[in-house]
Amino acid sequence: MRQIPAAVAVLGLTALALVGCAPTGPADAGCERVTAPASSLDLVDVTDAEAAPAATTTDPVYVTKTSFTDIVTGSGTPITTSKQDVQLGITLLDGATGQTVLSAPTRVVQVSVLEQTFPTIEKILDCARPGSRIVSAIPAKDLNPDLVSQIGLSEEQAAVVVIDVNTVFLPAANGVPQYVDGSNIPTVVLAPDGTPGIIVPDAVAPKDLIIKTLKKGDGEKLTADSTPRVNYTGVLWNTGEVFDSTWEKGSPATLSLDSVVPGFQKALEGQTVGSQVLAVIPPDQAYGDTASGSVPANSTLVFVIDILGIDTSDDATTATQ
Repeated sequence: MRQIPAAVAVLGLTALALVGCAPTGPADAGCERVTAPASSLDLVDVTDAEAAPAATTTDPVYVTKTSFTDIVTGSGTPITTSKQDVQLGITLLDGATGQTVLSAPTRVVQVSVLEQTFPTIEKILDCARPGSRIVSAIPAKDLNPDLVSQIGLSEEQAAVVVIDVNTVFLPAANGVPQYVDGSNIPTVVLAPDGTPGIIVPDAVAPKDLIIKTLKKGDGEKLTADSTPRVNYTGVLWNTGEVFDSTWEKGSPATLSLDSVVPGFQKALEGQTVGSQVLAVIPPDQAYGDTASGSVPANSTLVFVIDILGIDTSDDATTATQ
């Protein structure tokens, strides 16, 4: 049985089901899904499976360019960028032999990470939505060379990749902009990709918690038990300096609302997916008179938080804030 540890590590698989080897032989309304079908995809038979799709081939599958078609069309948030987080079920077959190399669900992972193994996967997933099942054939030249070597494909052969799109997170808050009133409220400016910049007013920090909804999403409402997937930037009121930012780190975080500071929890609870929230958190709702990392004691914190979705995966890892 061929082992492919490098591919497994890159994909971030939560479970690996290696199969016995056969002998060698809304705002998104404009996102239009376009497939690239090929007749050889008709040779792939896909059946339901609990964790990931099961697939077989009746004959060798050969293609000269990445080809894909939808067996099932999903609905909801589409995949529009390689910076988007997704959770997929993936089954990989040797197109020459029909052998299943691996079949497993991925962790929540950015599409750009999957591109390290499957460089054309952004094209395959473009505008795909949760609930979709995609069957694709990828020639060796369009695969990571290490994976090609591990599978044992020749230059003329292809891999078959079947994908179940289970969860798609927003790339940034996409809710309706809201009117924000009040004095001495920080100003938020957004880069084209949604990265926020926060301008703190030259004024004494407020003593009370301030929560403002900058964008109102129409998704699921967060409860105390929710584990939202978020992008956020936090700055210190006194200096305006960024002390933490998932945007700068390059990946959103899944948060447990019972593990964040009280002001952060209050800012999110009751909000909806797709919303962007501004929170000004006084010390008694943050870290109080205790320093935490780069946050000095008695600091007032300012956060801008994008709620991208709710992470319901079994292995959801949560960060504290």
